[in-house]
Amino acid sequence: MRVFALVAMGALIAAAASACSGSDGQEAKGATPPAGSPSASAKARANPSKAAAQPIILAFGGDTHFEGQLRSRLANPATALGPVASTLRAADLAMVNLETAITTGGTKAPGKEFAFRAPPSALTALRRAGVDVASMANNHGMDYMEEGLRDSLAAIKRSGFPVVGIGRDEDQAYRAYRTTVKGNRIAIVGATQVLDDNLVTAWTATGSKGGLASAKDIPRMVQAVKDARKDSDLVIVHLHWGQELKACPLPRQQELAKALVAAGADIIVGGHAHIPLGGGYLNGKYVHYGMGNFVFSSAHDQTAKSGVLLLKVEGRKVTKVKWKPAQIVGGLPIPMKGAAAAAEVERWNGLRECTGLTEGP
Repeated sequence: MRVFALVAMGALIAAAASACSGSDGQEAKGATPPAGSPSASAKARANPSKAAAQPIILAFGGDTHFEGQLRSRLANPATALGPVASTLRAADLAMVNLETAITTGGTKAPGKEFAFRAPPSALTALRRAGVDVASMANNHGMDYMEEGLRDSLAAIKRSGFPVVGIGRDEDQAYRAYRTTVKGNRIAIVGATQVLDDNLVTAWTATGSKGGLASAKDIPRMVQAVKDARKDSDLVIVHLHWGQELKACPLPRQQELAKALVAAGADIIVGGHAHIPLGGGYLNGKYVHYGMGNFVFSSAHDQTAKSGVLLLKVEGRKVTKVKWKPAQIVGGLPIPMKGAAAAAEVERWNGLRECTGLTEGP
């Protein structure tokens, strides 16, 4: 992986930031979804699909919820995510894993030790922090069962905030979110490979009921990526996968990554382990096996290691990669600086050794 210098990435982010306008960082990112789908931008550029494609910066954060001390931060959505928001706003497109149901009601899923939920203002907080799209395909997306699902879908519809991996049926759950950024037609698919055994049937979206996109069904995932590939320049797949606290990818993760790259995925990013895992190239495509926690109230010790993954993309190629490390304090990722940051980047680079991925494409 070619991890580029802080100065170089600083210049790239400054260039992205100079294009931003509006208090929440969303309006100038140029996201324009197809007719009838949610919009990540209230003021999209005119006819962006006709613009020549330019290099773009993508930003990815990990597991995010608003439990514990984080709940009170939703009273002021503009500052709910803390100082890391400046990095997200500066990117051309930013994404996180929203690991919670969006509901104030519902019935807690049976057998769950930990169940997460947040009010609809959580979506406002993400938008105001510069997040453009989130995935709810994870093992907490339906923590409050069918009523929680209905509330989540209603909140998503009202807000117009793009969320992938969840839907009223399987077509919606597996459907890619499509947007155009600086002339790049982007399709983003979300799915989970992690579901409690007793909840797989209840939580998996089908043709006749709502739920989450399951990555356990590899043929269905392959088809979702092939569908996303049509009329797209760049296909991103966001996956919830792996084993908690395990720093190396499982064989099933590696097998799925290979299948989705073969189907047309250009970038695969995921999480679930609550600690960062390694990333690198697989047959010329970029794969990152674990983002770790991001905005997470219970993070401590090794689960408090966090960061933002920044990718420079030119066409279908990830040409530069940077890990911007952070330490979670009080549930919020606080960007690291100086020698501590350099040491953490070095440690993060070492995580690639057990992934089977290469440093360069």
